[in-house]
Amino acid sequence: MNRFIFALFFASTAALAQDSRQLAPLPAAAQESLRQEMLDNMLAVNEVLVLMAEGKVREAGEVAEAKLGMSAMGKHRSKPFDARPGPHMPPAMHGIGMDGHKAVSEFANVAKTGDRDKALTLLPNLTSACVGCHFSYRTR
Repeated sequence: MNRFIFALFFASTAALAQDSRQLAPLPAAAQESLRQEMLDNMLAVNEVLVLMAEGKVREAGEVAEAKLGMSAMGKHRSKPFDARPGPHMPPAMHGIGMDGHKAVSEFANVAKTGDRDKALTLLPNLTSACVGCHFSYRTR
């Protein structure tokens, strides 16, 4: 296990030295909206994990859908165009985000049934799109 952590640390340190992720040039206002949304998403993922750990599977599904699933899309719709991240993202980046919302909704639908075991198998999908996007794109 320690070797894995060391290897992960070494790989991430090397990646920082030479950041080869694609730049997604967003206007400053859109960049700030996206940053705040990502912080909110981390809190929501943590809330879902806590609820799952407490055995509150249905509640985890409700939170996941409301804060991260397809129901959570369009948060920036009422903002000025330059503050809306989606229209400024490369299409593939935007697609990863859409896939993430869909994966969360799939988890949420199962979790809302109370089927803990099936929900647990889908739980990693909550962060898969996050990891894929953050490893592929940067905004600065």
